[in-house]
Amino acid sequence: MRLSFPFSAIVGQDEMKLVLLIAAIDRSIGGVLVFGDRGTGKSTTVRSLANLLPQMRAVSGCRYACDPDAGSSACVAGCTAREGRNAAFEFVPVPVVDLPLGATEDRVVGALDLERALTQGIKAFEPGLLARAHRGFLYIDEVNLLEDHLVDLLLDVAASGENVVEREGMSIRHPAEFVLIGSGNPEEGELRPQLLDRFGLSADIKTPDTVALRVEIVKRRDAFERDRAGFTAEWRSEDEQLSRRIEEARGRLHRVGTPDSVLEQAARLCMALGTDGVRGELTLIRAARALASLQGDEVVGSAHLRRVAPAALRHRLRRNPLDDTGSGVRVERALAEQFG
Repeated sequence: MRLSFPFSAIVGQDEMKLVLLIAAIDRSIGGVLVFGDRGTGKSTTVRSLANLLPQMRAVSGCRYACDPDAGSSACVAGCTAREGRNAAFEFVPVPVVDLPLGATEDRVVGALDLERALTQGIKAFEPGLLARAHRGFLYIDEVNLLEDHLVDLLLDVAASGENVVEREGMSIRHPAEFVLIGSGNPEEGELRPQLLDRFGLSADIKTPDTVALRVEIVKRRDAFERDRAGFTAEWRSEDEQLSRRIEEARGRLHRVGTPDSVLEQAARLCMALGTDGVRGELTLIRAARALASLQGDEVVGSAHLRRVAPAALRHRLRRNPLDDTGSGVRVERALAEQFG
């Protein structure tokens, strides 16, 4: 198995690492959008997340990795999870699945198993990438170049949490709940507003601008390429510690309190920025709560809100033709006005 660069060894991309950790702690926040310059470690960071995530319980032999505690709500694989009791389970890695830009619709949603159809005369369903990504992460590099029909498909599945395939006389319905992660270079095109709105958090990635930081990045990458196993072993302890922090944060997330004063601050901030709807406030509060849980705090405070606000709100702002400053600057300006 090809080793991934250790998550803990990545330097210079603190915001991207933070939003990925927050999304891993609370999946209800939604997806993560990472936009920035080429060669800044976007794909490396996302793929390194796979080895960091604590393993999940899944029904033994279930091709969709159904949750044995989900009861009768999900499993279509004919396994005992349909009853939700006495289901044999196993621990499996949380999937982080790549969706290539050139992937066909059949590859994404699944299709007829031609081999079984031709050799046995049986119509059988071959699950696609959406099935593999269930309960995990679906990663799209250069997401702004994704074909429109695949964008529409992903929007439908992301909204319903279910993939429906009807073709070749088959009608298949299976669970497909995943956290969508997209990365890209803004110079190569913008995202459609419908897809942009599906991402809960965003991170703006810049090329490192100090000699010391660039040297450290090159040293670590070079050491990894020269001895992947040795470098990974050197950082294993830090990755395992971070993995335990994620698991602990998930366990105490529901106990983290959110005072009304913090809710009011979130609402005032979103009103000042003119965000549409209330999805901004919901994401902002959930992200602040996940951050508080990650830090071991029992109550969400203004500091948590301030730290996650740019990631939760910058991609939700309308364009202002009279204000040519970036959306990140507008969020920081609003934060300064609201919090001093």
